[in-house]
Amino acid sequence: MSTPSLSRRGARRVPVQDRSERKVASFLSHAEAVIAKVGYEATTMTEIAARAKASIGSVYQYFPNKEAITAALYSKYGAELVDRWTMLQTETEGLGSEGLASAIIDKFFGFANEQPAFFPILSAPVTVRKDPAVKERLRGQFAELFTAHNPKLSKEDAMQVASVTLQTIRSLVNLCGEVRAKDRPRIVAEHKVLLAAYLERRISPPANR
Repeated sequence: MSTPSLSRRGARRVPVQDRSERKVASFLSHAEAVIAKVGYEATTMTEIAARAKASIGSVYQYFPNKEAITAALYSKYGAELVDRWTMLQTETEGLGSEGLASAIIDKFFGFANEQPAFFPILSAPVTVRKDPAVKERLRGQFAELFTAHNPKLSKEDAMQVASVTLQTIRSLVNLCGEVRAKDRPRIVAEHKVLLAAYLERRISPPANR
């Protein structure tokens, strides 16, 4: 998929040609590799440029600082994650609250594990890791998912359940970012229990409770 516009996230130039888009994609890929290797704090624009075999000035043409390139990378993750949720409604059809909670968390955690810099980026400033547009799209997708499982849910209730679900995922991400990789499965399991209990209470039809 093409790289989304980065102008809102601090990039200095909006890619308008294939060559420019390839450069942006390359810089993001090399930034991801550097962050995954040394962590967010130790990453420098100089190291990103060196890994990309580009001049530091070339990198600065598109990204004014490390925060901007990290924000663009995080937005890229968010856009890809939104795409992954598209089929969740079909994939979870007929599942109860426990199965639904497990599917939601497994899909998210699986995605996070596939991105080398996902957890290292969690040490970046919160403002770098915010993308309101992506959050609202995810919230809408979750609301649609929960309404599909219980058509009697009001729009307001579905959006509220979606908000709490996103907050549960955020808790999962933050805790996993604080521990070693080998300790993350236990945190995942605990959040599945937590989310399943909540969804059972909030979206399961009364006859199934």
